[in-house]
Amino acid sequence: MGCSPLIQMALHQTSDKDATTVRRSKLYTLLGDLPPLDRKVSADRRIIEDTDEYRLEHLVLDLNGMEPTPAYLAIPKRATKPCPVVLYNHAHGGDYALGKEELRRSRPELIERPYLSDLINLGFAVLCIDHWLFGERHGRSELEFFKASIWRGRVVWGMMVYDSLKALDYIETRNELDAGRIGSLGLSMGSTMTWWLAALDERIKVGVDLCCLTDFEAFEQQSGLTGHSIYYFVPGLLKHFNTIDICAMAAPRARLALAGARDPLTPISGLEKIDKAMKALYASLGAEDRWKLVVEDVAHQETPTMRRQALDFLQQHL
Repeated sequence: MGCSPLIQMALHQTSDKDATTVRRSKLYTLLGDLPPLDRKVSADRRIIEDTDEYRLEHLVLDLNGMEPTPAYLAIPKRATKPCPVVLYNHAHGGDYALGKEELRRSRPELIERPYLSDLINLGFAVLCIDHWLFGERHGRSELEFFKASIWRGRVVWGMMVYDSLKALDYIETRNELDAGRIGSLGLSMGSTMTWWLAALDERIKVGVDLCCLTDFEAFEQQSGLTGHSIYYFVPGLLKHFNTIDICAMAAPRARLALAGARDPLTPISGLEKIDKAMKALYASLGAEDRWKLVVEDVAHQETPTMRRQALDFLQQHL
């Protein structure tokens, strides 16, 4: 495939925003038949929980016009003006019932303390939706849902990405939230969602992805494709894009990738290739401090030091 056009432009100081827009549009077209991007979103509040630190709204969002999307929105009690917000993307891990509850309860691959507590303590609001098949939307077989979607020209990953993009629209409707300061964060499937969103939408100012910055070609070469569930695979993707191409679309916005050297989902050779290309790209844009890859000697899991770096990066750049 060679070096992406975006990387070439940056390294030769001929970066063209129009070309990035064209590439972004092409990537989006690979995500199947989706509702219009300009459809309006709406929300119903079901429950509001009050704690000493935050107000937690239980929402049902209309994002796609096909299926309601349950969500949590937590807003710090001490906020006196619109606050920065993190779109928290939950993981997969085969736990279809967990979904957005990961934000409040954590999960085995994360450290025990839930992200909600840490993000609220730093003054961030947090939005987390149940993705297709997860949380309150679970109950269908992932494989059957994938097959039925393909019949109708839909791509499961595209449907998930669409809901995340529309969740950004919902953030813009809330006066308590600063839509000019939106970050994205997640582990595993949530990690992949983070770097895809950063590529597709410039409203994401900071992306922090944990344990799933996967170089597609290195992943395939090590015969690791069974490590991801079927939702992950976008028809025709590698004819047009590799991981570096997608990540390049987010430059020069801030990105922190945290990975495990023993994680089968992130082959180290692929991480090194991505890191080399991104360092060169960000340096050419005068933004060396906005790209960072940290690899620890662990498998597919978060460590306390990863958590600290994730929070510090969000604080620094958001």
